[in-house]
Amino acid sequence: MPLILTEEQAMLHDSAREFLAEQAPVSQLRALRDSADPDGFSRALWQRFADMGFTGVLVPESHGGLGLGPVEAGVVMDRIGHQLCASPLLASGLVAVTALRQAGSDAQQAHWLPLLASGQAIATLAVDEGRKHKPQSFRTRATPQTEGWRLDGAKTLVLDGHVADLLIVAASLGDDDTRTGLFLVSPRAAGVTVERTVMVDAHNAARVQFDAVELGADAVLGSLEGGAAALAAALDVGRAAVAAELLGLADEVFDRTVQYLKDRRQFGKLIGEFQALQHRAAHLYTELQISHAAVLKAQQLLASDVTAASAAVSLAKARAGRTATLAVQEAVQMHGGMGMTDAFEFGFFMKRARVLQELWGDSHFHLDALALRRGY
Repeated sequence: MPLILTEEQAMLHDSAREFLAEQAPVSQLRALRDSADPDGFSRALWQRFADMGFTGVLVPESHGGLGLGPVEAGVVMDRIGHQLCASPLLASGLVAVTALRQAGSDAQQAHWLPLLASGQAIATLAVDEGRKHKPQSFRTRATPQTEGWRLDGAKTLVLDGHVADLLIVAASLGDDDTRTGLFLVSPRAAGVTVERTVMVDAHNAARVQFDAVELGADAVLGSLEGGAAALAAALDVGRAAVAAELLGLADEVFDRTVQYLKDRRQFGKLIGEFQALQHRAAHLYTELQISHAAVLKAQQLLASDVTAASAAVSLAKARAGRTATLAVQEAVQMHGGMGMTDAFEFGFFMKRARVLQELWGDSHFHLDALALRRGY
């Protein structure tokens, strides 16, 4: 497929750009941070997301969504990256929806997907347990009981976990570390403790503890046999979306930096006339274009077969993370000392890039995954 957006996807991009620039500028994230907002995102804006259809971008039309795919989701996430908008879209509308679509029973999908599509409920995936992303094994365990399961363990970096109505928890099945199940857990169930953790980028996550949580047999998402595949698919959709947000963020700081090079005078000349700065800007531009191609290709492969795109997704996530890191570093360098001040906004972009780089595997994680796939 051509590595360009279709006419319909370009229209969605323009719509998302105008909406987010007007409704969710970077100043809104600053206000949320400075006011210590208990939710960490705007409920009113979240409802407008629902009105625009963004919350249901991956939900089938039969369940009240738009019935679109990973490319369209990436278009919205790209524009979110430009504005650093804090919302549960990534956790709920993309990752949790994918897990439900991949593994959920008809009854589970019929109950949860319309709620997620309308923004009436928020769901999130609870997978990581330590400082680094390790989705192959878990200390969290689901032990079979006479009439259900008992869940014990702890999760960290659970996106928007403090406002979630549903936790989709990845756990080892009994004493078998090689088998993974996904479980639908209410954050208000007995034995569940949720602690909000405001991240360095002023976005939201949570630590969640499970102490002998009693679950019914219907808490299993779909079947036990499909847990690992559904988890892999949900993570890949999330990683591709994160890569898109990283590139939106990088594009924004690049555009601001180029404008500064055109405006700032030093020694009687525009600093954009200095060849050294031109070379650095040109290098960053080429990195951005290559990374955009890699991310769009991964999204297209996810759209055709979500179970067969892992290598492309790893490449996209690794490249996007490195490119965004280069973009924010160059932006600060070219702006000089004021680039590091809190009154300026580049610090917000740099912190967000750092968190997204780590989320669901950093560049080293995904480059290692690519090497292992190729037999190294």
